[in-house]
Amino acid sequence: MSQKQLKEAFISNLNGTSLLEISAGLSLAPLCLLCRGLLLILYYLHHGKPVSSRKYSLLLDFLVLVSPLLFSCTILSPIIFFMPVILAAFCAGIFSKIYSQRKREARAPLGQIVKEFHKMYLDPEYIPAITVFRVYVNVLTSISILAVDFPQYPRRYAKAETYGTGVMDLGVGAFIFGNALVCPEVRQKSYMTQPRFSSLARQVFSVWPLISLGVGRLLSVKSIEYHEHTSEYGVHWNFFFTLAFVRLAASLLLAVFPKHKAWLVALALAVLYQLLLSTTSLKVFILHGSDGRDSRLGFLDANREGLLSLLGYLAIYLASVQVGLWLLQRRASVRGWLAALRELALAVLVLFVLLQLCQACTEPVSRRVANLPFCTWVLAHCLLLLSLFVLADLTLVFTKLLVKGSSVPCCWKVVQPPDSSKKHGMEAVLVGREEKLSQLCLISAINKNQLLFFLLANVMTGAVNILIDTIHSKAAFTLCILHLYMFFNCLLMYILHARNIVLKFW
Repeated sequence: MSQKQLKEAFISNLNGTSLLEISAGLSLAPLCLLCRGLLLILYYLHHGKPVSSRKYSLLLDFLVLVSPLLFSCTILSPIIFFMPVILAAFCAGIFSKIYSQRKREARAPLGQIVKEFHKMYLDPEYIPAITVFRVYVNVLTSISILAVDFPQYPRRYAKAETYGTGVMDLGVGAFIFGNALVCPEVRQKSYMTQPRFSSLARQVFSVWPLISLGVGRLLSVKSIEYHEHTSEYGVHWNFFFTLAFVRLAASLLLAVFPKHKAWLVALALAVLYQLLLSTTSLKVFILHGSDGRDSRLGFLDANREGLLSLLGYLAIYLASVQVGLWLLQRRASVRGWLAALRELALAVLVLFVLLQLCQACTEPVSRRVANLPFCTWVLAHCLLLLSLFVLADLTLVFTKLLVKGSSVPCCWKVVQPPDSSKKHGMEAVLVGREEKLSQLCLISAINKNQLLFFLLANVMTGAVNILIDTIHSKAAFTLCILHLYMFFNCLLMYILHARNIVLKFW
């Protein structure tokens, strides 16, 4: 077999992993975020000032926010169920140290602190969990697209061939979910007062970079005979095309139907698509081609997975628009967000129950056809991850209450209640400090140039695969390459952010 055939076989015919293992892995990112925040608060408690060095800030962020995820999907994957326990215990230890060492004047009874925490008001214009969710999906995807070509990355984490729940299968759906959370239909406050099709016209213009990237990837992959998994999207299709066409189709539907009914459109679309898969020969066509022998004759036959799975991804996108609208409802107080957290937990529970029912009544999860169980699974795990980020943010808000004046970048800003007559001097100082600290934050840096980060990760992945025999790499070499790859990408985003450069030309 040629090197190309070896690499294609290495990522083919896989069946995924369990829902429990994916849930355990998802909890690591919020715990890393919480750990970073607690370490910054502990530093402030001991030194009376935040970390101000760009070099140490980047090093801390990379070692705490990125490196544990690299280890967890390679050499530490056999103990993945112990990793959340270890990280949670470490966070509990830091919190205990902060609680016991806080200044004497801040040592109010715990009950009084909890009451004050419930009455706190948060900046309603900025929900850090949305930003962190989108950034971490990008980071985890960037890690996986290169790590999957190394033997240290468990095969069960890679994309499943037909049925199954691999970590990378979830990443595809989570990308769609994250994009929908900040789409124009969610963010535009004046959307209802504008002509319904004005947003559609802007979306047609805004997706051309994705289409250009899709064409660029297609041409480069074919020209250098780069290894590819044909049953993933087809011969010519790729994920950039999927992102572009899902956004266009969603804008068209949301121009026709009220955006606050997006969940109904999503449900109808997903159920109708599943009925077609179950009652017609559509599923057989997607899996085996028009002649039943995996033919790839004609454009539709050659790209059947990519083209027909658009219906499932569109359902995920529309449902995620509804989630984005719900998240942006004004909840100014901690009490309101605690109630929202309970609603999120209930939604996750309901979706996991529905997932079991869908699989029992129809078929297992399949990313390849993007069936109803796949849509339900993606929404359940994305809401789980989002709720864990909200919980981590609220925990950091509570900890900042113990250490007055402390700040954590990409965390909720505490503000005065609307009817407060207190002076806003200290609040202005803290907000100004947090804005300055965001310049030292890796999450803010990646968020500012997310598409560039993802594109650079794809280019570097291709370069590494061309230059290195990844399949036969040893563990130490693999970890070194993965860390250099991620650090270089993060460093470039950090430099651009420090200079306030956003490489967006559309």
